[in-house]
Order: sequence, then structure tokens, then C-alpha cells
Amino acid sequence: MEEDKNFKKEEFKMSGDEVLKKIKELVKEGNVRRIIIKNEEGKTLLEFPLTFGVIGAALLPVWAAIGAVAALVANCTIVVEKRI
Repeated sequence: MEEDKNFKKEEFKMSGDEVLKKIKELVKEGNVRRIIIKNEEGKTLLEFPLTFGVIGAALLPVWAAIGAVAALVANCTIVVEKRI
């Protein structure tokens, strides 16, 4: 898969209980296109796109899913695709 030159990827390794807080910070930045949460082995647990203007109640199901995943994993990697 070819990467779009208008986007860059960043990875953050952290414990499960820090995941939700970090993702909320990233969403507030406003330039996040996609977020992927992977377990310690690199297997994708959750992947979701963020479209411009998605806020508030529209993100409630996403927060619930992230919270559930975070409760199940001790350590994970967040891969963030950002617009540049």
C-alpha cells in the first residue's frame, strides 16, 4: 500500500490505562486522519478513521470501544495518521 505524501504516521507505545487519554489529546489537535491500536505483538485491535468535524456524541461509540480495548491490554501501540 502506497503512503499518501500529505500524511505522516506517528507511533506511541503506552500502557492500556493511558490510551484513552492520549487519543483524546490527539483528536483535539484536529489533524488526525486515522487511529490504529495494536497489541504488544503488533496485531491490530482497533482501527478507526476520523473525518473532519466529528466531535461530541458522534465519538461516544469510539470512546467506549477504546475503553474496552484499553481494559484488556497491558501495553499497546497507537499508530496515528496525521494530515501535514
